[in-house]
Amino acid sequence: MNNPYQQFVATYARLVGEQYPLGTASPCPRVIIPREAPCVLLFSPHPDDECITGALPLRLMRERKLNVINVAVTQGSRKDRQDERLAELRQACDYLGWGVLQTAERGLEKINLANREQNPAAWAEMVGVVAEILRKKQPRLIFVPHEKDWNSTHVGTHYLVNDALKTMGESFCCGVCETEFWAPMGNPDLMIESSVADVTDLVTALSFHVGEVSRNPYHVRLPAWMQDNVRRGGELVGGQGGDAPTFAFATLYRFRSWIHGKYKKADKHGKFVSCNDNLENILG
Repeated sequence: MNNPYQQFVATYARLVGEQYPLGTASPCPRVIIPREAPCVLLFSPHPDDECITGALPLRLMRERKLNVINVAVTQGSRKDRQDERLAELRQACDYLGWGVLQTAERGLEKINLANREQNPAAWAEMVGVVAEILRKKQPRLIFVPHEKDWNSTHVGTHYLVNDALKTMGESFCCGVCETEFWAPMGNPDLMIESSVADVTDLVTALSFHVGEVSRNPYHVRLPAWMQDNVRRGGELVGGQGGDAPTFAFATLYRFRSWIHGKYKKADKHGKFVSCNDNLENILG
């Protein structure tokens, strides 16, 4: 008996196993961003995280004409690769049309909970760096890993940015979208659909991180991760036992507002946002 799933799985394996060119694509068609456009800041623990979790920022730039800037919290732990990783990051962000902002000449170092606890003075200086970025840019929305995203630098970045928010005073406000990659969130409340075109561009941008994807070709596995997000998000966001949306690709987030010196939960939970939905409903 002919089994159609055999061809499906075999085709999938063949496509993932093929060799694709790295970092050779010309930039995407440019979106004209008004000079006065509000900005979105992605606090990325490492160069490449911006592409992996960047589905919503990409849509916000393209659909809402917001100014997306990636903040390179670190440039990786290998000192011999930090300059190279910054160059790769700039190429990836240039492909997408995003800005890049460094936190230090070679990025910040030791962004983890152990350093936060053991070296409070050094940690406070790094918190000050992030707080100054927030003050200067006055973002409408920021992206930061959730507090249990496994990787020590991802977790450290979460606490670094949150510590900075606490220094901003009650007049500062912005939306905060928490991201996931190394460890899934237990309670995401937002599932953002991505089009084939957007996923193509995220994968292509990720291919500019040549040194990283050469050792682990996770750029070609990004679509599978985004497909699995639909499976998980169908119930984690929509409710246990609910029907999953018919999205092919999605990314999960947790959204809150930072206002008057503390978090305020979103008024509405469990949002599925399709490619046809207005993103202004998220921003408020």
